Amino acid sequence: MRSRRLVFSAAVIAAGIGFVPGGMAQAAGPSADGAHGVTSFKELLKSAANAFTFSSPADRSVLKTGPPAAGSKTAAAAQGAGAAVDGDIKIGLSGTASTARTIALKTDITTNLNVLSVVIDWGDGTNSGEAASGSTTITTHHKYAEVGSYTVRVTVYGPDGAAGVSAINEMPFITPGSEFTPHSPTRLLDTRDGTGAVQAAPVPAWGETRVKVAGNHGIPADVAAVVLNVTVTNTRAAGHVRAYADGTERPTTSNVNYAAGDSVPNLVIVPVGKNGYVNLYNSGEQGVDLIADVTGYFTRSSASGYTPTDPTRFVDTREGLGTSRGPVPGQSQFGVQIAGTRGIPAGTKAVALNVTVTGPRAAGHLTVFPSGQAAPNTSNLNFTGGQTIANAVIVPVGADGRINVRNGGWDPADVIVDVVGHYSPDGVSAYIPIRPKRDLDTRDPAQWPSGPLKPYRYIFSTFGEEDPTATAMVLNTTVTNTGGAGHLTVAPDPNALWQYENKTHTPPVAPNYSTLNWTAGKTVPNLVQASTGNHGIVDFFNRSGNNTDLIIDIYDRH
Repeated sequence: MRSRRLVFSAAVIAAGIGFVPGGMAQAAGPSADGAHGVTSFKELLKSAANAFTFSSPADRSVLKTGPPAAGSKTAAAAQGAGAAVDGDIKIGLSGTASTARTIALKTDITTNLNVLSVVIDWGDGTNSGEAASGSTTITTHHKYAEVGSYTVRVTVYGPDGAAGVSAINEMPFITPGSEFTPHSPTRLLDTRDGTGAVQAAPVPAWGETRVKVAGNHGIPADVAAVVLNVTVTNTRAAGHVRAYADGTERPTTSNVNYAAGDSVPNLVIVPVGKNGYVNLYNSGEQGVDLIADVTGYFTRSSASGYTPTDPTRFVDTREGLGTSRGPVPGQSQFGVQIAGTRGIPAGTKAVALNVTVTGPRAAGHLTVFPSGQAAPNTSNLNFTGGQTIANAVIVPVGADGRINVRNGGWDPADVIVDVVGHYSPDGVSAYIPIRPKRDLDTRDPAQWPSGPLKPYRYIFSTFGEEDPTATAMVLNTTVTNTGGAGHLTVAPDPNALWQYENKTHTPPVAPNYSTLNWTAGKTVPNLVQASTGNHGIVDFFNRSGNNTDLIIDIYDRH
C-alpha cells in the first residue's frame, strides 16, 4: 500500500505570529483539497533492512551422530543390521532485520530424514522450537528486548533426538536499531577558526567539508549515528546544506536552508560513515561558514531508547510558565526541571525539545545545556532583532533532572520550551536510519496538484500505516514561498485512516505550540521527532492566514 496524504480544513486555535492564545475557531467542515500517493514507505524500510542481512551457509553445518536412544526403532534396526544409523542434515541460515529489534530467521534444512525437531537459541537466553519433516524451509520471527549483537544457534535433531543424528549451525546477528547516549554539547567543527577543519576557510560553493565523529571527544569508534546542531553563517547568497554519511551517495534532500545574510541553525540526526566521518555539503553559489556541535550519538548497544510524548509547553517567559515572567536578560540563564515532572520519568538521560525565541531586541543566540556544568561555547538557536525562530534540541539532562537555557545575546528575549520526547534506559524505541527521502513537496505539481498549503488547513501523512512498530519519525520540515508571518505545528492525528476513508473522522485541533516559525518570504527548516500516535498518522498544520509551500523529508524512524 502506498502512503496516503490529504489536505483538510482543521479546527484551529487562532493565534498571531504563533504564540498569542486566542479563541477556538472551527473550520466549516473538513474538505479535501487533494490526495497523492508517493513512494511506498515500506520500500524505505526495506532499503534500511537490507543493510542488516546476515547468513551462514549450509556448508558450515556441523553434523553430529551418537548412539540411538535405547529401545527406539532406530536402535533396533541398527542392531539388527549391524550398522550405524544412516542420516544426514545440513542447515543454511539467513536473517533479516525487519524492525529495530526483530529478526526474521530463515532456516533451510536439507536431509534424508523425515522426523525432525528444530531448536533455536536466539542468543539472549531464550529458545524456541519447531517441528519439521524432511527437507524444508522454516521462517521464524523473534524480538529482542535490547539492541545489540547476538549469536543465533540452530540445532536440528533427527528421529532419536539428542541421542541420534543432529546438526548445528550458528550465525552472528546485530539488531539494526541503535540507542542514544547523551554527550555534553561540544563543538566538532567551526570553519571560521579551523576547529575540526583542514583550514580556517569557508566551505566553497558546491563544495563540502567533513566532520570527524568516531573517536572524537570521547565518541566511540562504533558510533552508528550522531546528533549535530549545524549552523550556517557568513552567507552571501541563498542555498542549503545537506548532511550525510561519508562514503555514501549524497542525498537530494536538505537539512539547513539559508538566504544571504542569514545565520541559521538546524538539528541533524545523521548516520556516520564507516570511516567515522559525516559530510556537510554546501549547495549554494557562494561560500559559507559551517559550525557543527554534538549533543549525543547512537550505537548498536543498549543505552537509552526514545519515548515520544504529546508536545508539552514547559517554559514560556511571556507568561511566567516554568521560570520568571518577562524576557530573559542578556548574558543570563535559567534552569528548568525536566525529569520527574509532567510525565517525564526520573531516569531520563536526555530530552527532545523545540525551543523558540521571540521578541529579541537584538541579534544573539541561545545555548541549552545540562545542569551542573558551565555553559559550553556552543549554540542551539541563532536569532536577529525582532525575529521569532524555533529549533529542535536534544540535550542531556543533569544529575538533578534539570537543564539550563542561556541567552548568549546582550539584550533581552522571550523564550519558549516545548518537550516532545525523552531518552531513558526504559525507552522502548530504537533508531533506524533510512536513506533520506523527499516525501512531499507542494511546489511540485506532478507530486502534489493541489498547490500550496492553504491558511488554517492541514496535511496528514500515514507514516505508521505500513510499519505499526514505528513510534516516531525523524523528519525535516521546510516552509517556503511564505505569504506572511505564521508557524507550522506537527502532531499525531487522533483519527484512524478508515475514519477518513468513511468520512467519519473528527477534525483534529492544532495544539497550541509551534514546530517552526516564519516571516513573509522566508524559507525556514526545522527537524521534527514526530510521534505517530495511536494510528500512525501525522498532521502538519499551517497556522497562518497565508498560503505556504511545505516540504517534508524523511530521515529515520524510532
